[in-house]
Amino acid sequence: AQYALDMLQGRHPGPSDAVLNRVEQFHLDSIACGVSALAAGANAPTVLRQEAFEYTTTKPATGVPMFGSTVKVAPEKAVLACSSAVREWDSNGTNFGYNPARGATRGEFGHNDFYPVAVAAAQLRGMDGRQTLKAMILLDEIRGRLAEVFALKNYKIDHVVHGAIGSAATYGAVLGATAEQIESAIGMVVA
Repeated sequence: AQYALDMLQGRHPGPSDAVLNRVEQFHLDSIACGVSALAAGANAPTVLRQEAFEYTTTKPATGVPMFGSTVKVAPEKAVLACSSAVREWDSNGTNFGYNPARGATRGEFGHNDFYPVAVAAAQLRGMDGRQTLKAMILLDEIRGRLAEVFALKNYKIDHVVHGAIGSAATYGAVLGATAEQIESAIGMVVA
């Protein structure tokens, strides 16, 4: 929780341009997967998108748009619909948790299914593109470090749990939650 706050508040050295460019590439890949799933009428993303349209809002800074729309809906509904669309084909970028220099070799993997979390939080906060990329990197960093040290696959648990933990930390940090509030959110996700 504190790391998430520190990273977004610039207390750690920022990511290099190479990292920013790679995450931008991962993001474009995830968007292509999500939009493709919606265009093909994939069931879950289509149902979730239709449901999200039942939660429109016109109040400033309370809603965000989904893929292919300018209509603002409740952020949690947009995140769910867009993340489901990205995940539908399960073919977007993959990260592998393996860092022998740190002795972290559990080898769990994960995809960039959770960028809609960072995007929605950034939209609510009015962040620019570079700040949004940093939020995506934060989410990936947390998820990646967890993948290095705890292999969910060994317990027959899907890798999305690491993404959910990273999402709770990132969303909270972007929107100004305290470390204690973020830790509580992570606890609820894990429970």
